[in-house]
Amino acid sequence: MTASILRPTAVLAGLLFLAGCATPPAKPVATFAPVAPADVESVPATPLDPALLNPPTEPFTLGPGDRIAIEILGDPATHAEVTVGPDGKIYYYLLPGLDVWGLSLGQARQRLAGELRRYLRLAPSVAVTLRRVQSKQVWILGRVNHPGVYPLAGPTTLLEALSEAGGPSSASAVASLSGALGISAIGSASEAADLSRSFLIRQGRVVPVNFERLLREGDLSQNLYLQPDDFIYLPSSGIPVVYVLGAVLQPRAVNFSGRPTLIQTIASAGGTIKDAYLSQVAIVRGSLAEPAMALVDYHAIARGKAPDVALQPGDIVYVPYTPYRTPLRYANLILDTFARTMGVNEGAHAVTNSGASVGVNVSLGP
Repeated sequence: MTASILRPTAVLAGLLFLAGCATPPAKPVATFAPVAPADVESVPATPLDPALLNPPTEPFTLGPGDRIAIEILGDPATHAEVTVGPDGKIYYYLLPGLDVWGLSLGQARQRLAGELRRYLRLAPSVAVTLRRVQSKQVWILGRVNHPGVYPLAGPTTLLEALSEAGGPSSASAVASLSGALGISAIGSASEAADLSRSFLIRQGRVVPVNFERLLREGDLSQNLYLQPDDFIYLPSSGIPVVYVLGAVLQPRAVNFSGRPTLIQTIASAGGTIKDAYLSQVAIVRGSLAEPAMALVDYHAIARGKAPDVALQPGDIVYVPYTPYRTPLRYANLILDTFARTMGVNEGAHAVTNSGASVGVNVSLGP
């Protein structure tokens, strides 16, 4: 046997967890010929944590780049706007540098009042207002109408963030998003977003959000609250490529043309490296939320002892460094690697195109 299939009906776990309910034996997968359909396993399900649907309870805390307005009540001449410096300090009135990094607005107000009391005859009443957020942001890139880096000033859901970015580049997805938010349509674009390959990275791992269910079906069980530094990416559905990752000389996206095979595609990525484990090369196909994975003995194919495998646009080819131990961990490793690679490349591309940084400033007050 030169290959086996792992067919999880799963939502992603880890950097895209594989979740959903275990399925009965899968039907033969003709597109994976010459894979033998008898070697079918299911992968345990890992659903989206319901706690992620609850708004955060911690108040907003200040950090470098945030801008606040300060005023001693009753004295308009003391009004000033200051920016939290890289060291977390602000400079206001007669005060030396005052460290506010990690403080809520209420805590910053109390610290300011306490320090000002040393210079004033009466205990002052101080007003502190947030004007601009830069210390807490989320990345929204890919096929949205206004990609960029957006401030996260308060509890924000995934749908609200996508709306702020103009919505996904698909008429149907835009309509679903608009309906879920109770607003009018939010734009369009010529190239549609591929919701089946969209993902959200948090702290280096993918949160198991099913973008198709969220945006096409209006399933609010996928509408989690965002956290600072979340990375949301909606890839294009109009660029036919095959992704080659793992133990190859040049991990990359290979343009899909003609009818490429596994051997040809890995060769386009510079071939395998010395320490590659060639007996369990994986091909991941389909939606990231419900992928199918075939394991192929690449060494046998290269020696002519097994037929080559035809690929399809969007396939992920992963050459491992070591043998896998469990299907779930191996699938998670592949999907984690895919999402991180896409995230790093798209983030670097966005920063390069902007000349310095990608972002938008959102006024939070007059």
